[in-house]
Formats: sequence, structure tokens, C-alpha cells
Amino acid sequence: MTPPDILPSVPGKGAGFHMRGGFSGVGVLFAALTVFFLLIMAAPLASLFAKAFLSQDGAFVGLANYAKYFATPALSVSIIHTLEVSLIVAGCASILGFLYAYALTRTRIIFKRAFMYLALLPVFMPTVVHALGLVYLFGTQGVITQTGIDIGLYGRTGIIMAEIIYTFPQAFLMFYVSLSYADGRLYEVADAMGVTPVRKLWGITLPNVRYTAVSVAFVCFTLCFTDFGVPKVIGGSYSMVAMDVYKQVAGQFNMNMGAVVGSILLAPALLSYIVDRFVARKEGGEISAKATALRVPESRGRDAVFFAFCLLVAICFIALVAALVMGAFSDYYPYKMGFTTRHFSFDRSTGGIQSFTNSILMSFLTAVIGTAFVFIYAWLIEKTRGFTAMKHLARFLSSLPVALPGMVIGLSFIFFFNTKGNPMNAIYGTVWILVLAGVLHFYSVPYITASSALKKLDKEFENVAESLRVPARRSILSVSVPLCLPAILEIFIYYFVYSMCTVSAVVFLYSADFKVAAIAITHMEEAGNYAQAAAMSLLILLVNIGIRVAYEIVTGRLRKQSEARSRAAE
Repeated sequence: MTPPDILPSVPGKGAGFHMRGGFSGVGVLFAALTVFFLLIMAAPLASLFAKAFLSQDGAFVGLANYAKYFATPALSVSIIHTLEVSLIVAGCASILGFLYAYALTRTRIIFKRAFMYLALLPVFMPTVVHALGLVYLFGTQGVITQTGIDIGLYGRTGIIMAEIIYTFPQAFLMFYVSLSYADGRLYEVADAMGVTPVRKLWGITLPNVRYTAVSVAFVCFTLCFTDFGVPKVIGGSYSMVAMDVYKQVAGQFNMNMGAVVGSILLAPALLSYIVDRFVARKEGGEISAKATALRVPESRGRDAVFFAFCLLVAICFIALVAALVMGAFSDYYPYKMGFTTRHFSFDRSTGGIQSFTNSILMSFLTAVIGTAFVFIYAWLIEKTRGFTAMKHLARFLSSLPVALPGMVIGLSFIFFFNTKGNPMNAIYGTVWILVLAGVLHFYSVPYITASSALKKLDKEFENVAESLRVPARRSILSVSVPLCLPAILEIFIYYFVYSMCTVSAVVFLYSADFKVAAIAITHMEEAGNYAQAAAMSLLILLVNIGIRVAYEIVTGRLRKQSEARSRAAE
């Protein structure tokens, strides 16, 4: 017999939270979170687009602002520059990411775990820090420049180098996941037929990752197209679209033209989103249940080549961090190289140490609120019955944030929250608007993580809870949270690390009373305080690595406890 749509409350046990449809407490919560989602995403975006079609005095001008932008040579050339750089970065990062992932999945090189961690170093630093490290290496007074090798860092060359560093970890991780899944039978047949390794690469491996390659290229292109930090530090006079947004809003206070450029930033992100959805459908179901594990054959020559390649990439990232260490602890680089810690006594005019503690507070709040929102929302989507229309809307909303650049979120938040009559105006200029921007900006990956973890739970848990009329709150806290704890911790870490590193999402939203570390670094660089900027960068890096190490320790213990319980049960 099918249980009724609305189950009676269990006295004293969280009345109103139930597993089934109808507008019980679960329905009210689902509706409330959906409205909240619409308020922090759809409403601000609507304000952004509305602003693009208005003049500065508020009159409707249609496409006049867009026409003006493309008719202004100094502005329209930014699009050409950005497209050119983004295409180069997408190509280079995709190739490098594939080779690095191939080395870690399809060869027998040593130190794979170390290479894995070193490849992720750029993730723990803001993009402005990538650029700052290159300044210490290849700038006018850079370590390598002083040896006589001048690459002309500032401008196009420097932007491409720094953006490749920024996008490489994304490309590597996507290829790593794709290459980790392979049907060993195909390679066994190829070996039996005497197929050469090169022909196996072109005939089996590359076709199996072709859709991933398309996604990687679009992701890298979009990340580069919308990045603000790198052009800000080493762009020089080489104009980029993201810098146009900043100049129009922060420099000229031309909000309408800023909205125009912001909406242009959405174009590649939306295209990337559409392509990714198409690719996701094409990639499904390629690995058969009868597939066997791939056995990597021995090849000293292959392993030597790929080990050298991975070592070179790792050395580049280590050199970047070493340059920051040198700058932070040198008395006055390059003229006085004595050891000092005085650069960690930050100048108050650029935010001081307070900006660092502000970043930790903002990142912690973003991680807590973001993790709770993502997990509960994913639970409502995956584990409740009924609410069909709302679930379709929720899944659609959950897929959109990945297509929203940080600067677009920041700009749209200005237009929506900084308006008279908006009851949420009170949070403008406070830490809470930065938290909301972070929750939205980094939402998509945590949502996929939570959704995937919840889908793996046996449906019998919900059936038993429903038959016993257990309130949904107890079901979540007693079953879903403990079983999904590693995923929840992963979501928390993701939110924290990326919030510590973000520049573009907060560059328009921070206040003079609440400056964050990534923004302080850009101001230190502007003021010529490179040593202090390097010191602040190291603090961000150490905190992010520290919290990641703590996560690895905690999840390792949880894994051991789970294995011990499994052995005891047997």
C-alpha cells in the first residue's frame, strides 16, 4: 500500500518535516530555499541586464550602449585581445593538462602522489599571486631576467603565462578523471594484434577522451576570458575585457557601460555551459559493466620522458612559490637580500593584517553557509518524493552558477542590493554580501559533489524512515550526514579555499571597513609593495594548504574507521 502524500507529525520529533510531497514542512523549506536562490541569482542578473539598456540618467536607450562599446576602438580592441589570449591559453593548458594526466594514469613513473599535489598548487593561490610570482621571476628586476633572459613579461606574454598556470589544474583534473576510467579489454586486444603504442593513443585513448577535451578547452577559455587578477597585475597597456569592466565601474563610475561589458563576459561562459551539457550527454555510458582494469605495460623510455615532463611542470610551480618566499623574506629585493620578517607587518593603508583575518572570517562563513545550503538543497532534490515541478526548477537553477563569472556576480549584486527600497540593502558593504557572492559563485561543483554522494545512498534508508514516520530532520542528521560526511567536508574545503582566493567576485563588493586579503594584494602591488604582497600571498597559501592537510587527515581517519566497522561486521 502506498503511504499517503502527507504523513502525520510525530509529536516532539520535528513536526512538519516529512519525506513525502504536499506542502508540509519539507515543502515550505524547499520553496524557501528556491526563493532564496532566485533572490541571489536571478534578481541580480535581471538588474544587470536592465542596467545595460539604460542611460546614466535612467532613460531606456535599447542597444545604444552596446553600439557605443563596439564603436569605441579602445574598448572593442579588448575583445580581440581577450579572444586571442583565451584561445592560446585554452590550447596550451589543454595539451599540458592532458600530458600531465596521461603521465599519472597511463605510465609507471614514480612519485605520482607528489606530482598530483604539486599540480594543484596554483589552486591554493589567487590569480594575482600567479602574476606576482612571475614578476619576481621574469619582471624588470626578476631573478631570471637578471641572467640576461628578458621575455617582455608585461602585456600579452605575461598574461598568457599566468593564465596557463591558472587554468592548468582545471585541465589536468578533468583529464585525470576521464583517463582514470578505461576498458582494459580494448588495449589487450590491441596488444594481441601488435598495435603500436602510438596507434593505441590515436585509435583508443584520444577518441575516448574527445568529449572531455572539448569541455576542457571551453572551461580554460572561459576561465581566461573572465579572469581579472592576472591582467590587473601584469597586463600593462594590453587591454582585456575584464579590465574594461573594472575601469568603467571603479575608474569612471559608468555603471551602465560596466553592465554592458559584464553581459559580454557572460557570452563565453554561457557557451561553455551549453557545450558542457551537450558533452555530458554524449559521454554517458561508455564504460561497460564488463570492463576490466587497464594494466599499464612497462616502458622505461616512455616513463623517462613523462617523468621529465612532470618534473619540469612541478619545478615551474615550485619556482613560483620559491620566488614569493624570496620576495617576502628578503630585506629589499634585489638590492639588499638579507633575511627579514618585517614585510609581514603589513601597511594599514592597504588593509594590514586585518584583511587576512577578514578573509578567513569571510571564507569560513561562506564555507559553513554554502555547505549547509548546498547539502540541504541537494537532499531535497534527490531524497524527497513529489515536488516534481520544483525539482525541475531547482536542478535548472543549480546548473547555472557555473556559467556566471565572478565579476558578473559582483556587478549584478551592486545593481540589486545597492538600491533604495530593497529590504536586503542592509547587507551591502558588509561581510554578508561577500558571503552570498561566494556561495553563488562556487555553488555548482559542491552541488554536483553533494548530489553524487546522496545518489549513492541506498533508497532503503528513505523507505524505512518513511515507514517508521521518522521526521526528515532526523533522517538527514542520523543517516544522510554521517554517510555523506567525506563529501560534506570536501564541499566545506572547496568553499573555503576558493573564497580565500577569489578576487573577481569581491572586487566590487568589499568596503573600506572590510577589505579581504586577495584585494589587499592587488593594492599592495599597485603601491609597489611587492614584498608585502608576497608575504600576504604566502599566508593565503599556508592557510589553504593547512586546511587541505587537515581534511586529508580527517577523511583518512574516517576511512579507517569505516573499514574497521566493515571488517567487524564480517
